Amino acid sequence: MPPPVVATTAHDLTDEEFAELDDLLLETPQPLTPVDAVMLDGFLCGILVQPVLLEPAVWLPFVFDFDGQPLPDDVDTAWRDRVSALVVRRYNALNHAIVEDGWFNPLVLEFDEEHPREPVPEGEVDPLAGLPEVSQPLMPWVAGFQHAALSFPDLSEMPDDAVMSALARLYRHLPTETDEEREVVAVLDKEFPLATLDDAIEELVVTVADLSDLTRDQRYHVEQVRRETPKVGRNDPCPCGSGKKFKQCHGAT
Repeated sequence: MPPPVVATTAHDLTDEEFAELDDLLLETPQPLTPVDAVMLDGFLCGILVQPVLLEPAVWLPFVFDFDGQPLPDDVDTAWRDRVSALVVRRYNALNHAIVEDGWFNPLVLEFDEEHPREPVPEGEVDPLAGLPEVSQPLMPWVAGFQHAALSFPDLSEMPDDAVMSALARLYRHLPTETDEEREVVAVLDKEFPLATLDDAIEELVVTVADLSDLTRDQRYHVEQVRRETPKVGRNDPCPCGSGKKFKQCHGAT
């Protein structure tokens, strides 16, 4: 079973802390390229459902830079510690919610009059172009999840059809690049249509919970250590060949 999460460490971020975290990530020193708060949320879920248990020290560099380059030695330690503390708190809160409740609230920005889409700079490609309306708000979150899956490929390399199916249900919210990807999305749209954004968010959360269940046994598996030779008793002859009892020879040390 997963290790218990202490209640205090599972205390989630407030709206103000999410906004603070987003601003702090923008202060990451160049040329590093950090994730934003929404992508971070998907990234953390992508870490949590891995078939291997990853410590924060392993995945934190990929929060500050897509290639996992380390922060410079002269980085502001107060800034680094604050960002890391907020990120790990969200990680613990997501872990607690997924393990205990099988449900979590993803950080998704809905586009409306209060939060309109930012215009795409002239000459740049619109990453949301061609995506269904329900997929557009989810794309950054799923891109963060994919960032975790690409940075730590153990999940994507699992020989499990159920895992591959779950990943396809998430990646349907990303732009398609090949005929095969377009065919998969077409099948999903036919068999699992998403009429509203609420439907899409519910499907996303259920899919992440499914992946967590599918990988849990491997993630928390502890391999039993087996002896290649029988254990020597204290009154048995010492295996060194001295003729003495083990407790009077090498067992005495």
